[in-house]
Amino acid sequence: MSKPTLTTESGAPVADNQNSAAAGVGGPLLIQDQHLLEKLARFNRERIPERVVHARGSGAYGHFEVTDDVSGLTRAAFLGTVGRRTEVFVRFSTVADNLGGADAVRDPRGFAVKFYTEEGNYDLVGNNTPVFFIKDPLKFPDFIHSQKRDPFTGRQEPDNVWDFWAHAPEATHQVTWLMGDRGIPASYRHMNGYGSHTYQWTNAEGEAFFVKYHFKTNQGIRCLSSEQGAELAGRDANSHQTDLLQAIERGVHPSWTLYVQVMPAAEAAGYTFNPFDLTKVWPHADYPLRRVGRLVLDRNPDNVFAEVEQAAFSPNNFVPGIGPSPDKMLQGRLFAYADAHRYRLGVNHTQLPVNAPKATTADNYGRDGLMATNPQGRGAKNYEPNSYGGPVETGQALAAPFAVSGHTGTHQTPQHAKDDDFFQAGELYRLMSPEERQRLVANIAGGLSQVTRDDVVDRNLAHFHAADPEYGRRVEEAVRELREG
Repeated sequence: MSKPTLTTESGAPVADNQNSAAAGVGGPLLIQDQHLLEKLARFNRERIPERVVHARGSGAYGHFEVTDDVSGLTRAAFLGTVGRRTEVFVRFSTVADNLGGADAVRDPRGFAVKFYTEEGNYDLVGNNTPVFFIKDPLKFPDFIHSQKRDPFTGRQEPDNVWDFWAHAPEATHQVTWLMGDRGIPASYRHMNGYGSHTYQWTNAEGEAFFVKYHFKTNQGIRCLSSEQGAELAGRDANSHQTDLLQAIERGVHPSWTLYVQVMPAAEAAGYTFNPFDLTKVWPHADYPLRRVGRLVLDRNPDNVFAEVEQAAFSPNNFVPGIGPSPDKMLQGRLFAYADAHRYRLGVNHTQLPVNAPKATTADNYGRDGLMATNPQGRGAKNYEPNSYGGPVETGQALAAPFAVSGHTGTHQTPQHAKDDDFFQAGELYRLMSPEERQRLVANIAGGLSQVTRDDVVDRNLAHFHAADPEYGRRVEEAVRELREG
C-alpha cells in the first residue's frame, strides 16, 4: 500500500527526514534547512508551560575548583589557574516524564551545569550517559514523541517506544545503557555526569582540541533494580529531590571530579569512527581521562520554581576558549535550547537571577520585550555601531575555526572505518558481568515482549543480534518465553 508524501507545514514535499542539511559531509548544519528549523521550532512550542523534555528536575548551587593545569588546552579564564573557584548552578532531571512524574524511574538523567564565569555564563548541558539515542537533531522530535505519554492511553506505550528504536539502529548503544544496571540511579548524588557531545577547546596560541567531559561522582555509583525503583517511586515520588535537598541541608555536600578526554583537532578526520557521533564513546585507551577540577554542591535554592523551573541552560552559551564541534546533535541544540527558553520563559529570561551573569555584567543592545528589566532608557541607544559610547565587539572569536567543504544538502554520516551502529553496544555488553547481562536481558524483554507487532519485535532483535550474537539470542529467547507464557 502506498504511503502519503511527508511535507512541511506549508505543504512542500520533504526529501530527507533522517539527515539535516550540512556544509559538506561532516560539516556544520545550515540555517537554510527550513525543514529542520520548522520541525525543531514547532517541537519547542508543543507544551505549556513546562519543559517539553527534562520537565522533572532538581537543582543546587555550589562551586567548581580547578585542581589541575589545563591552560595549555584552553584560554577559558575560569579554567586558567589551579585553585580558581567559579560559582555554579546544577540542574538534574529525568527526560521523558512530565513535571509530576516520579524520580526513581528507568530514564536518562539530565546533568546541566551553569558556570557563572567572569567572561559570561558557560552552560554545559549533558546527561548521566556518555551517549544518546540518535545522532541527527532532525529525528529528535520524533524520538521524544515516541517516548512521551500516548494521547489515547495517557501512558508511555511500549509499541511507540520500541517502534521508534526499531527504526533507529543507532539507538542500540544507548538502549543497552538504559536497560542495564545504570538505568535507574539510586540518587542524583550517586551517578556520573557527561557532556556527552564533543566540544572544542582553543588555547592562547590558537591551537584547537576536541574534548569530551566526564563528571565522576565522588560518592560512588549506586543504582536500583527495576523492582527497587518501582518500590521507591511508589513510596516517595520525590525521592531524588528529597535526597539531594536533605544531604545538602545536613552538610553532606555531593561532589564530582571533572575529567576530559582530549583529541588534537588534526586527528579527528582520520579517526576510526566519526568522533562527533553522539551515539559513540571515545575509547579511553586512545584518549585517556585527564583531570581538570572538582564540582561541589553546597547550597539549596530558596525557591524551586524561581530557581529550578526557571533555570535556562543553553549549549550555545560559550566563553572565550570553548566552542562547538561539528557534532550534529550539538549543532541542533545550539538553536533548539535557547529557542525553547524564549518561548517558555520569554525573550528576557536571561535577566532572571538564576540565569543572569554573576561574575560579570551583561552589556548589549537587547531591550524591551515581555518582562524586560534592563534599565536602558533616557537616551540609551539600542543599535550598534553608534556614536554614544555603547558596547562594541572584541573582534576575537570565542573558538578556533574549523574547515568545511562540499556541497550543501542532506548527507549521511561521514564514513570512517568503524562507523556501524552496533559494535560499541556489543563491547558494552561484553564488559558486563553474567549477573549484569541477565538483568539487562530481563529489562529489555520486559518491555519488548509487550509490543503488539511482530515486525517491530523482529527489527529490534536484529539490532541486538548485530551487536553481539549471544546478546541477541538471549533477548530473543527471553522475549519468546514472556510472550508465550
